[in-house]
This record gives sequence, C-alpha cells and structure tokens, in this order.
Amino acid sequence: MTTTAQRPSAPLPVQVPVQVSAPMSAPASLSEPQVSGHPQTSPVADRAHGSLELPEAAQPVRLRWTYAISIVLVHAFALLAFAPWFFSWTGVVLCAAGLYVFGTLGVNLCFHRRLTHRSFDCPRWVERGLAILGVCCLQEGPARWVAIHRKHHQHSDDQPDPHSPLVTFLWGHVGWLVVENRDSDTFHLLDRYARDLVSQRFYLQLERRLNWLWVYVAHALLFSAGGAAAGYLLTGTAAGAGQMAASVLVWGVLLRTVLVWHITWSVNSLSHLFGYQSHDTGENSRNNWLVALVSNGEGWHNNHHADQRSAAHGHKWYEVDITYLTILAMELVGLASDVKRPGRRASTAGGTTPPQGR
Repeated sequence: MTTTAQRPSAPLPVQVPVQVSAPMSAPASLSEPQVSGHPQTSPVADRAHGSLELPEAAQPVRLRWTYAISIVLVHAFALLAFAPWFFSWTGVVLCAAGLYVFGTLGVNLCFHRRLTHRSFDCPRWVERGLAILGVCCLQEGPARWVAIHRKHHQHSDDQPDPHSPLVTFLWGHVGWLVVENRDSDTFHLLDRYARDLVSQRFYLQLERRLNWLWVYVAHALLFSAGGAAAGYLLTGTAAGAGQMAASVLVWGVLLRTVLVWHITWSVNSLSHLFGYQSHDTGENSRNNWLVALVSNGEGWHNNHHADQRSAAHGHKWYEVDITYLTILAMELVGLASDVKRPGRRASTAGGTTPPQGR
C-alpha cells in the first residue's frame, strides 16, 4: 500500500511524449552495467546499512497517520487467522492460491514486468484484467506503483531513492510508506514517471477518488459473499454461513494481503542488503534466494537491476523464476508476445520509453 497522490481535475491528454530521463549525473544503475559470470561487489555495495540519509523530501519526519493506522489494522485483523473459529481449509486454500493469482500475476507480472518495464506485450483486456488483480493487493493504483518503482531505479540506493534500506532496514521495508514525502505525495510523480499510464482513462480513474481502494473493498465483499453462500450450502445454517464468510475474509483476503505486502516489501529491503551480486550495477541490489523463493522470482534483484527490461529475472539455471515461466506459458497460448529475453539492457529508469495509448 502506498501513498495517495493529489489528483488533477481533468485527464491528461492522450498523446504525450514519455521518457523517464536521468539527471545529468545519472546513477550507475541507469548506465550499461558490467556483466560478469561471477558474483562481485561494487563501490556502492560496500556501503553499510544505515549509511544513507532519509530522502530530503521526507525530512523532517511527519507520519502519514492514515496509512500507518491502516497498515496496523490490516495486520491486526489478519492475526484473527490464528483464532480457531476463523479457520477453514477453504480459507487456507484461497490464501495460498491468492499469493499466486493476486501477488504473482497482479503485482509481479503485471505491475512490475508489464507496466513498469514493458518486458512483454499482451492484449489490452489481459493487461487490464491483471492490473485489477494487482489492485486487489492493496498496494494502491498501478500508476503510482509504477512511478515509485521507476524512480527507485533512477536513484537506486542514493538519497532520492524512495525506499532504500541503506537508510535503515525498517525504512526500506515499510517505514517509507508511513512517512510523508513531498516529492512523492503529489500528482507530479505520476506525471513524470508514469505518464504513459495516467494518459489512459482506465489507469487515471483508478488513481482518482480512491477508486483503487473501492476495488479492493469490492473484491473483499465478493470473497465474503462467496464464503457465506458456500457455508450455507454446506451447513444449511446462518451460523455456518457467517463462519465461512469470516474465514474466507480473514484467510483469503486479509492474511493474503499482509503476506503479499511483506513479500513485495522484502524485495525492497532484503534484496538490497543480503545476497550475492552477479553484475556490477553500481548500487546495492542483491540476488537473494529466500526472497526469490517466496516472491516467485522477484528476489533475483541484482539480475533485474542489471537487465531491467528482461522478462526473466533468473539468469542461471538454478535461479528459478516462476513469474517468467508464467510469461512463457502465456506466450505459448498467445496471451503474451515480444517477450524480452535476458541480455537486452535498459538505459532509462523505466527500462524503455513506454508506448502510448494502449
């Protein structure tokens, strides 16, 4: 879940030139990285945890209370999963399946590899369907997610990076979400880093009037209604319907949301602190096998920073990347095309100049 940007009163024009350009002295992560077959360290990678100051725009620290309270409450309600009354195997299955359906397909495959880096192409209905799955992970709208991530690539592990764990682990994991940032809390961020998305009515409307939040609420209600119907069919009682509705809500929505949050946040934090580097990218990104395992491939983060537009984050046979395998399966059945293989490197924070008007 990220911050809520101020919205414009009218949509941006559709035909706009988009180029996420680096500053005059671009960080090394935006330039052509030096590739080696063996792990190595870069000068930035030698910097210690705690060696970076907070972004200037986040100083002095002012809490974003709405988000801080919301994150605490969602965690608290997710803990109801440990209460026996809320347990059901249906809820457990929905939670496990949801990690892939919403987390891998919605966030990894759509928000990250499709919308941010244009690592593959797909029909509009596929892209937008997957984007809705990503919105159901409560990480705010697609355009804002993309803008934050492109800015991260442009300033990776330098002070303007929105969430570098070189400030502190807690900052890189979740702290940056609950602190006001003057550079990120306006529509200017979306205009600069995600204009290719907000120039499309579909994505602009998701950013306006908290529509992304209402999509999340609607999907939670749908899960609960389905659980209630299943419970009534199984037990024939209102009590059984209520118990199953609550179980599905807690396990299939709230607990799954929290798990996907921490999986995503771990890419930002753990994968910039622990692991090995196969490429000298000039910043602290690491290949972290544990994060790669729980995130279905996002943890091969140093590979990704070295070759941002590639649809594959695992570059070696043992670097298993379920998200990339999913993209290949989509390509096989005609739902994906122009899949970028490893070796094609990006020169901008977005990995490409995104196409217009899709």
